[in-house]
Amino acid sequence: MNIIFGPVNSRRFGKSLGIDLSPSKKQCNFDCLYCELEPAKTVDHYEEIVSVEAIIDALQIALKTHPDIDVITVTANGEPTLYPHLSELMDAINVIKGNIHTLILSNGSTIDDPTVQAALMKFDTVKLSLDCATDKCLKKLDRAHSGITINNIKSGMLTFRAKYDKPLIIEILMVKTINDKAEEIEALNAFLLKLRPTRIDIGTIDRPPAYKVEALSYEALRELSLQFDSSLPIYIASRKKVTQKPSHYTEEEILDTIKKRPLTQEDIEVLMDEESREYVQRLVRQKRLEVVNSSGYDFFVVKS
Repeated sequence: MNIIFGPVNSRRFGKSLGIDLSPSKKQCNFDCLYCELEPAKTVDHYEEIVSVEAIIDALQIALKTHPDIDVITVTANGEPTLYPHLSELMDAINVIKGNIHTLILSNGSTIDDPTVQAALMKFDTVKLSLDCATDKCLKKLDRAHSGITINNIKSGMLTFRAKYDKPLIIEILMVKTINDKAEEIEALNAFLLKLRPTRIDIGTIDRPPAYKVEALSYEALRELSLQFDSSLPIYIASRKKVTQKPSHYTEEEILDTIKKRPLTQEDIEVLMDEESREYVQRLVRQKRLEVVNSSGYDFFVVKS
């Protein structure tokens, strides 16, 4: 039973040590079509529970072995907020972590629960999934446990956001023909404009999924990102399925493109040829573009 895994190097968060709150089996209130774990019946509570003491003991040993950790990432083979002692665990971690940051990766399903919100307040960064903004999509894609509704998730996120002043990241995983439709994007956009998270990560399937579903190309994700309001801080998290060759852009085309959606250096390398990339650097030197960091990622934006 491996409670601790890693460390792994994350460009966003540095050297990360993982804590798996459900190391023995999948325990989740979602059975997402794209999940890399085997399909399993959804649950609303953990049947097998690792003690806080066992987790802290394992973490202390790992921190002695890896004293240069930047972040402790709490996750699970399933949904970590179903762990019944999350608040107590975070109190114990915060006593021993020193300057190390803490991060949780949650599917967002329990965010309307005040006890879950209280536990999440103890993290330095919270990352919540939001693949859908309609119940129809939630049922089809995330296959949520009975009783979970999109309205409860949305209201819970808004309540939590109002009191959480640290980085809140929303992750949307796009699946071909399911949540990439115009009506789903419109519903997500309307809600995200209310929520105003620190950053929104849009990705797609990059590991073998539990069910037969298809990933989107980088270009398709890029086109979808343009359907969201330009004020939303969107990062395209997947570049594995790039099908087009880099294109040539004039300086004005670069400025117009970045006005519509800020780009990272990775985006620029995928989209633009060598001469266009040189134009980007010239625009930075001319102070027509500037680089802004959003929770670990540098974005090129048009200087106001």
